[in-house]
Amino acid sequence: MTAFQDSTVAAPAEPSARPVPAEPAPARWARLRGPAAFTAVAVLMLVVAPLALEPFRLGLLAKYLCYAIVALGIGLAWGQGGMLTLGQGVFFGLGGYAMGMYLKLHDAGGDLPDFMVWSGVDHLPALWRPFGNPVFALAMVVVLPVAVALLLGVLVFRQRVRGAYFAILTQALAAALVILLVGQQGLTGGTNGLTNFFDFFGNDVAADGTQRGLYVLVAAVLGVLYLGARQLVRSRFGRLLLAIRDGEDRVRFLGYDPAAVKTVTFAISAGMAGIAGALFVPVVGIISPALLGVVPSLELVVGVAVGGRYALAGAVLGAVVMGYAKTYFSEELPEAWLYLQGALFILVMTLAPKGLTGLAATLWRSVTRRRAAA
Repeated sequence: MTAFQDSTVAAPAEPSARPVPAEPAPARWARLRGPAAFTAVAVLMLVVAPLALEPFRLGLLAKYLCYAIVALGIGLAWGQGGMLTLGQGVFFGLGGYAMGMYLKLHDAGGDLPDFMVWSGVDHLPALWRPFGNPVFALAMVVVLPVAVALLLGVLVFRQRVRGAYFAILTQALAAALVILLVGQQGLTGGTNGLTNFFDFFGNDVAADGTQRGLYVLVAAVLGVLYLGARQLVRSRFGRLLLAIRDGEDRVRFLGYDPAAVKTVTFAISAGMAGIAGALFVPVVGIISPALLGVVPSLELVVGVAVGGRYALAGAVLGAVVMGYAKTYFSEELPEAWLYLQGALFILVMTLAPKGLTGLAATLWRSVTRRRAAA
């Protein structure tokens, strides 16, 4: 009788269970460092800042955070996807004008907005009528920028336009939008844009309580969008986006469609800019062509580069730092601000090509190695 037929043969013994080794402290800290930093910043922005800052300074910080939302989209498109977009002011303006049109119609109470009366317009243009509905206006804040970005992406990326050519194209789009807005005085307010907002969904825009509430709203939206963008970058889509940035032709040879990935990413960044523009309107109280042109778009890109375009947190940090520096030096040295801005950009790009976050990461690794060697 064989062993397979003998029922008395004992089954092989189960291997003894081995204890799972505990996670090393450095690895555990590295895993928790990101959530801990985000939580600390969230508490600082949502709790400490509203209590510590006076209404004027809090309003300035809210404006910087609006720019940070745009910068987050630039960091996603440029830093992660390699698409240098110099025309985010276009999408910022579309979202801002969509919100501004609703607020002006709401303040008018069924009459014509004030600038139309001054411009001799005798009836409400058909383009304005749907924006009297708050749901439609809020939807257009995102739909309009995304639709324009999708159309532009399909036309451009399918033709494999990239690099400097794509940057110049987006820059030209921003210049064209400014010319269009300035030339339509009775429709868009012309050079002055839309201003003199009084009510924001039943709240007095100028009241301190409303401004504090708007600040909290802006900070919360920035946090949600940052978490969403971070999750996107860590997903399979994000890894494909990074591969396209580093070698688009290789990705295409592997059977993927880089044009589709870049178009979707560009549209997401445009939607973020539209949301930022809509929040900017009640926070600052104006939306005009001067805020949407080539120069404001370039300043946002400079901020992303200074903060570190390869890290989403760097893009946000750079926008806030550049916004604060512009305000500070404009108050202290108004004639020298542009020179200081250029010097700051050159200094950071020379000493830290990966921006402030890249410099901080390098210093942290250096300190960690010294501690390990000690």
